[in-house]
Amino acid sequence: MSMKALVTGATGLVGRELLRRVERAVVLTRDVAESERRLGSGVKAWPWQPSQEPAPAAAFDGVDVVFHLAGEPVAAGRWNEERKQRIRDSRVLGTRHLVSALSTAAALPRVLVCASGIDFYGDRGDTELREGMPKGQGFLSDVVEAWEAEARAAESFGVRVVMMRFGLVLAARGGALEKMLPPFKLGIGGKLGDGRQWLPWVHLDDAVGLLLHAARDERLRGPINVVAPEAVTNAEFTRALGQALGRPAVLPVPRLALRVVFGELSQALLDSRRAIPGVALETHYGFAYPRLAPALAACVRG
Repeated sequence: MSMKALVTGATGLVGRELLRRVERAVVLTRDVAESERRLGSGVKAWPWQPSQEPAPAAAFDGVDVVFHLAGEPVAAGRWNEERKQRIRDSRVLGTRHLVSALSTAAALPRVLVCASGIDFYGDRGDTELREGMPKGQGFLSDVVEAWEAEARAAESFGVRVVMMRFGLVLAARGGALEKMLPPFKLGIGGKLGDGRQWLPWVHLDDAVGLLLHAARDERLRGPINVVAPEAVTNAEFTRALGQALGRPAVLPVPRLALRVVFGELSQALLDSRRAIPGVALETHYGFAYPRLAPALAACVRG
């Protein structure tokens, strides 16, 4: 199915790969010149300050699907009240302003596919978390709830809305894995805390594949857990990454050390979320990387 896509967050890890797999695209960006330099002159970029103003209505001309991936990085540094406000505003106000502009488009897109997060569920121990489960507790859970509510507002004027609750996205270059690799290559990587917390993950190929699946399958509405079928704990993930690199992974990072370095953010790193890709499996999405070991091997080779 040929489609014209509008993409926010296009210079991020998932956004860049998505642009390689859509036929025609325009992007909304804070810095047009930088985005066109990074994405190539073939991509039309429109200026937009997500937390401050509605997106330009003309950007939606001829657009079939909107992929809204923009948001302030959550784990870019220690949280303080200012950083937490930026995290919230970039998602909640940004989505509100996007939907406001979308409502004025001359012809409405068929679907809004909005990034969201597994953080919706909070710290839930060993409970299997499918898309119908209620929200949990904590700052990020509250942010995701408000973020998804703003996206759902587009349903009031006839746009199908899908919220993509991303787990940890694994890629050969960029993202969290790139930051993990140096200590593991030196043999000093290890589990966080006791390592028993569940760590939802997905390979970049499937993160983008599920975005496209959500756009194309008219049955899909509401939340989708963007995670692989094989659920693993932090300790299992750590061990698999060490094996993929041929390095030991035996040095745990104590909870207290995480608290000292990351402050409040440390709790998000230790939360346990055993998310299951219920909707993806029920709608017969074919995972390229359903298991962790091959996914990590592909990333390390890349």
